[in-house]
Amino acid sequence: MTTTNNASNFSADIRTYIQQKVLPLAKRQLVAFQFAKKLKLDNGYGTTYTATRYSRINLPFAPLSEGVPSQGQNMTISQESGTAQQWGDLVQISDVAELTIFHDVFQQAVRVVGLQVSETLERNAYTGNNGLMAGANVNYVNSRASRANLTTGDVLSPHEVNRAVGTMITEGVPRFGEGAGEDNEEDPNKLKGVNNPHYVAILHPLVAQDMRENTTIQTAWSYSDIRRLYTYELGEWGGVRFTSSNMVPFWTGVAAVSGTAGTAGALATSTYYIQVTAAPALTSMEEKIYQVSAGISVTGATGSIGVTLPNLSGYVFNVYVGTTSSPTHLGKCASGPTSGPLAGQATQLAGNQTVVITDIGTAQTPPAAPATGQTVYPTFVMGEDAYAMVELDALETFYLKEADKFDPQNQLRIISWKTFYGMMILNQGFFMRIESVSAFSPTYDAGNQGVMY
Repeated sequence: MTTTNNASNFSADIRTYIQQKVLPLAKRQLVAFQFAKKLKLDNGYGTTYTATRYSRINLPFAPLSEGVPSQGQNMTISQESGTAQQWGDLVQISDVAELTIFHDVFQQAVRVVGLQVSETLERNAYTGNNGLMAGANVNYVNSRASRANLTTGDVLSPHEVNRAVGTMITEGVPRFGEGAGEDNEEDPNKLKGVNNPHYVAILHPLVAQDMRENTTIQTAWSYSDIRRLYTYELGEWGGVRFTSSNMVPFWTGVAAVSGTAGTAGALATSTYYIQVTAAPALTSMEEKIYQVSAGISVTGATGSIGVTLPNLSGYVFNVYVGTTSSPTHLGKCASGPTSGPLAGQATQLAGNQTVVITDIGTAQTPPAAPATGQTVYPTFVMGEDAYAMVELDALETFYLKEADKFDPQNQLRIISWKTFYGMMILNQGFFMRIESVSAFSPTYDAGNQGVMY
């Protein structure tokens, strides 16, 4: 029988082919940060920026009586504050990696760090104590009472946009492109230009598709395509310029995760409730909101609660705990971060493990849960000067490739960045959000839709 030398006989001599160009990453649409007013906090004044507003005085309710002066009016002020925080991160590469890896690892690190910077600023425009989600004015589609009451069919429509715009005009919310004065007479000549005074809306892409189902919106957006003013603008209609971003947060209601009472902590005797949330590890924006658990009877003063976290690839978890059915604190947990401001808290926890909540930790309120199985999306509608970005120290980037006393043999390459800034709500009355479900649903889960690697 003839011997055949197959390719497997020579596998050690095969040279692996690696494509020279790296594969692209999923794209993120950065929108919200562009609408923030840019403010500068001078050095030497701490980290808090305070803005002052002088309130209007009451209009006189009757004419003057002859020879009798007015009683006069008291002047009042209100103040809004925002706190700057230092944000930053780094990537560290060894000299061996730089020498042996086919692609230029340092250049790729510069690229992904650059993406991280801009996406961090965009995420923070939505989240935190002074992001857009801290807005106090909320409309639920079809006049539902709460997020939990939204159900199939409660999609965004021109009617809901009209309701928002009518409210904002009634309240005198300033529009982009208007004059600087508080009282303005409309200049008819302005109405002929492409920069007519307008409000701005930020929509999730699936909510934008709901709007496109309406023929009136289809026509309006098609005609306004050539007059875009903003990044990722979709079009104009009803005095609003619509923009779309796939970084708009959203929330999916999930059945509750329960816990088991134990004796390995510092919880006092009481009935406790827990609530679990899940966030894509890449963004830390809580997306899956589990319902609040039933009451868990704990016997203290060394009580604890064991919680088995779901197995969701690409997600990290937070566990909230409280003595009411609306927990407003993270739990304390040894499985949480070991450094930073949330060290020892039940946050950034890996899934598919049982963690032990040993006490009530840092005050933090989870997003309200939609009904189980429903996904809810916010649409932000705003006027000018609704919110701001307060900068104490501008963004700095550092590319360290030379030896120093900490790296005498030049074994490390470091790409890093930092900035000192914070978001600030200037006027709660100048913006609102509309919450809705969508007729569409994403077909990806954590590995693609949420994580976007």
